[in-house]
Amino acid sequence: MRASSSRLLVLRQNLSFSFFDPFSPLLLLIPRRRDAALHSQLRVLATQQTKPKGSKRVAAASVEHLKKRTRSGIELDRDLYNRYASPAAGGHVPVMLGEVLDAFRPPHLLRSFVDCTLGAGGHSAAIIEAHNEMQLYLGLDIDPMAHAMARHRIEALFDGAPGLKAYTHVRNFKYIKSVLTDVDENLLSNGVDGILLDLGMSSMQVNNSERGFSVLADGPLDMRMDPQASLKAEDILNSWPQVDIGRILRDYGEESNWNYLSKMIVDARAKGGLHSTSELVDLVRKTSARSGGRQGWIKTATRVFQALRIAVNDELHTLEDALHACFDCLSCGGRLAVISFHSLEDRIVKRTFLNLVDRVVNDADIDQKEMNQEVQDKKGHILTKRPITPTQDEERLNRKCRSAKLRIIQKL
Repeated sequence: MRASSSRLLVLRQNLSFSFFDPFSPLLLLIPRRRDAALHSQLRVLATQQTKPKGSKRVAAASVEHLKKRTRSGIELDRDLYNRYASPAAGGHVPVMLGEVLDAFRPPHLLRSFVDCTLGAGGHSAAIIEAHNEMQLYLGLDIDPMAHAMARHRIEALFDGAPGLKAYTHVRNFKYIKSVLTDVDENLLSNGVDGILLDLGMSSMQVNNSERGFSVLADGPLDMRMDPQASLKAEDILNSWPQVDIGRILRDYGEESNWNYLSKMIVDARAKGGLHSTSELVDLVRKTSARSGGRQGWIKTATRVFQALRIAVNDELHTLEDALHACFDCLSCGGRLAVISFHSLEDRIVKRTFLNLVDRVVNDADIDQKEMNQEVQDKKGHILTKRPITPTQDEERLNRKCRSAKLRIIQKL
């Protein structure tokens, strides 16, 4: 105890302080200078002196205090929210619609716009109606069912915008450059004024049990966004080596019980393998009960399904490539807005944006930039200090939007 107190005193003498931390039992003063190592050491010493053995609540509260969330400051427009919901897509609503419209608000002109993830077409319909100056619209979606539904919705807007040329394609957004070239060879040289990526899944995909995305509905272990793709979740579960399955669960699902789960999945092959979502869910339920899986089997199953979906569609590698391609396609002053739904996606968006503005990227650098300033350099301007998250009113109306994060970058 005395040794810890002495070390704490030395650390205090070498730092300048700015404010009290109400979560510290010793009311430690947090250093103005953001030295992550010293900051962490101070907290460890404080909790060693004060908290009872086995207690994790004080430390957890301290860490939670450092996490800041940027709630959207835009008041939810319920009329707008309901207007662009899609009954044909199971009541699917465009997430953070007001925030997306604000990202491309006047005086920012949208003479050309690309929606890289059409979904049910809600974002696109609202943006087209909000910008009478728009001359060119392009919508992409790898899912032919989503494309067909959104195309019908976009075509209904043509009469109200006679000067608008609109195109929709069943393509992955990583091919944005080639699609723009097919539409107009000059588009790449001139650039487009706005691009949107909404990385979330639509209700029509989740609610369709035949797609295999839902933990709560029985269906085939498919999980392909592109029905023409060859790889299915069933192929991974029944033929890939255990080490690869474990890596997928660990890296893409951030599942702590990945080793035991991957072993149980491989062991299931001796009994015929896994061929339906219900069989996979049953395995997860039994495995979680035996191992004391964290937060219950439903959350474990959700992480497993997320991991498999990411692997089947190669989502993370595709996203990184697409972000660079989209930025290249922007005009001077053009904006790219990205809505992500889990930490893996958001981390890629965050790092890629910083790379695009020629910043050195590491975790401490990212946190400091997000906390203190807008990031600007020669190539671009990151407009979001930290990611914008939905309002509490929107979360009450649509619980699926809770994890959404919006980031915006502008090309200079």
